[in-house]
Amino acid sequence: MNEERTLDWNAGTWTNQPAGISQSGPNLQVTASKGSDAWRETAYGFTFATENALLAPFRPDSAMEVEFTAQTFEQFDQAGIFLRAAPDLWVKAGIEFADGSLQAGAVVTSPKSDWSSSPHSGWLGKRTLVRASWTSDALTIRAGLPGQPLELLRVAPFSPAGPVAAGPYVASPTSSRFEAVFHSWRVTDADASLH
Repeated sequence: MNEERTLDWNAGTWTNQPAGISQSGPNLQVTASKGSDAWRETAYGFTFATENALLAPFRPDSAMEVEFTAQTFEQFDQAGIFLRAAPDLWVKAGIEFADGSLQAGAVVTSPKSDWSSSPHSGWLGKRTLVRASWTSDALTIRAGLPGQPLELLRVAPFSPAGPVAAGPYVASPTSSRFEAVFHSWRVTDADASLH
């Protein structure tokens, strides 16, 4: 591709309509719908597909990035990037408030969900970048504060049979007041290497 392309907020379609959306200059402020989440079965025994995700086509051998700031957190409030190939093949990655602290991590669902996370309290209320890079049979997820080296959050097998869509998302299983401000949404070259 050899180029970076910024996506307009109108380029995507919502999987589920958020409670609120407003645009100010280049920023999109999104209020998550109360009861929104994405999970399939593992450990909890339930399936949720009520996330508020703004998705546009995502092609192999490219990467997608979102930058956002999120300030208010209650249990399982979350924001980041969402990739969807099918109802039982999707990935979400970014930040999530869990058990009293901010976590950075990813959920990979194929067809059941798993979850990996680690504490990142230093990211609370700060502009955060999440990057998903799709090459060959793998999806590489990185995140961090813009201008600093990104941390590897996950490498996951990813070989969908059909088209994939991806973009920014929020979810809030318990709160009606969780908001994230998305500053940018970009498609760029896939990572040249894992390390």
